[in-house]
Amino acid sequence: MAPIILRKLARAGRNRELTWRYVFNLTSTLAYQLGRRPLSAEVDRVQRELKEHGIAVTSAAALLENSLCYQALLEEVADLEAHHADQLAAARLSSEDTNAIGQKTFNVELLGEHPRLDLDSIYARFALQEEILQTANAYFGMYTRLRYFNVWHTLTTRSQPRESQLWHRDREDFHILKMFLYLCDVDEGAGPFTYATGSHIRSNISREPECFMEGNVKRSNDSQMAKVIPPSRWKMGAGPKGTIVFADTSGYHKGGLAREHDRIMYTCMFTSQASQSKEFMLRPAELSRPADKDVRFAVAS
Repeated sequence: MAPIILRKLARAGRNRELTWRYVFNLTSTLAYQLGRRPLSAEVDRVQRELKEHGIAVTSAAALLENSLCYQALLEEVADLEAHHADQLAAARLSSEDTNAIGQKTFNVELLGEHPRLDLDSIYARFALQEEILQTANAYFGMYTRLRYFNVWHTLTTRSQPRESQLWHRDREDFHILKMFLYLCDVDEGAGPFTYATGSHIRSNISREPECFMEGNVKRSNDSQMAKVIPPSRWKMGAGPKGTIVFADTSGYHKGGLAREHDRIMYTCMFTSQASQSKEFMLRPAELSRPADKDVRFAVAS
């Protein structure tokens, strides 16, 4: 009985700001508070907007001091798209399979389900850039951990919205920060990421929307969400190639309902060090120790 009670107390503690921060993440919180560095004007703007609304939109040009990583990523993804042309063509044939709930047949992870964590790879290096880590760390108020990165190619479909195309919230941590970098122009017809502003945990929305179970996941449609958060507060993260969307996905969001054009984007996810989320990367047996403290915390095992 005692272990069961302790597990319940631990779960409850992870859902409270103070215990999540000062019990489960004390080391990374104190280390950040003692060692944090000044933020650029754009990083500061983005993290403040995130705290207020749960979402912030910027661009590679505005956020990143150096464009070399961005340009290198564009070149690598162009090669990746060419390499996976046959896989994408095959995936398009099954993209509307509504019987494959849980497989997101409309979305192809071009780096595979579990990309390799290689610090020399452009896919890891992009997520570990100073401005991106500073945004994540400033939003959390602690040194964060990189849990995932990939390149998504979202295929156009005509089927009814399903899975992540419906409103939902993520559960990996108390706060969860995801970044989406559009590698093509993304308008309403390409299934842009859409967020119900003020629905993140910091805001404590007064009530949850009605929902239904899709597999083991709670989903809500537009009419159900509108009863709790009106469409005037739904922020559509559309934008040209190079647009970056940051969002705390503990708040309600949806995306990927591409009706007119495919969507190609790079994405990564940050959580606290103490998150019980599994890591969606293949970690090598040995990983070199980065010189930068932000990066060391981000790739800690």
